[in-house]
Amino acid sequence: MIRMIGLALGLLCLVAACQRNESFSPDGLPTRGTAIAEAVDGLVVGHRLMAAGEYELALRAYFRAAAEQGPGVDVLSAIGSANLRLGRLGQAESLLRRALDTDSSFVPALNNLGVVMVERQQWSEARHLFQTAFAIDSGRSGEIRENLRLALANLEDSGYSSENNYNFALVRRGNGRFLLLSTP
Repeated sequence: MIRMIGLALGLLCLVAACQRNESFSPDGLPTRGTAIAEAVDGLVVGHRLMAAGEYELALRAYFRAAAEQGPGVDVLSAIGSANLRLGRLGQAESLLRRALDTDSSFVPALNNLGVVMVERQQWSEARHLFQTAFAIDSGRSGEIRENLRLALANLEDSGYSSENNYNFALVRRGNGRFLLLSTP
C-alpha cells in the first residue's frame, strides 16, 4: 500500500513538472534549460563554496561565472581570492591586480592583494593596500582594520634590537684576507 502511494506521488510530480514545461535528469535534478538551473549564478555558488572551505570547487564556479558574465572586477577578484586560499600566490596576485586595473576602488581586491603581499612579506605595499581599502570602506570592516594593524606592526618591527646590535671591525690581514673582530 505504501509503495502504491509513493508511486502515485511520483507520477503526480512528473505530471506537474510536464505541465510547467520543466525537464528533469534521471537523478531528479532540473536540467540545464530550466528556470531553476538558469537562476544559479556562478559567483553566488562560488561564494558559498568559499565559505564552506571548498576552494577548488569555488574556483570552478568562478570560472563558470567568468564564461557566462565575462572577466569583470567581481569575477577576477573572486578567482584571485580562491587562488589565494589555495596558496597560489603568483596567480592570485596577477588576477587581483587585473581586477584593480578594472576598478581601483574595489575593496575586496585591495584587501586580498594586501594579504598576498603579507604572505610575501612585502609589508610596505601591504600597508598601502590595506590603508586604501580601509579608507574606501570607511573603516567598517574589522578584518581590514586587523590586516592594517598587522602590516603596520610588521613594518615597524625590523627584527633588530639593541640586544643584537653588535659592533664589529673588519681588519685587513694582507693578500685579500680579512679578519672580523668584535669591538667593545
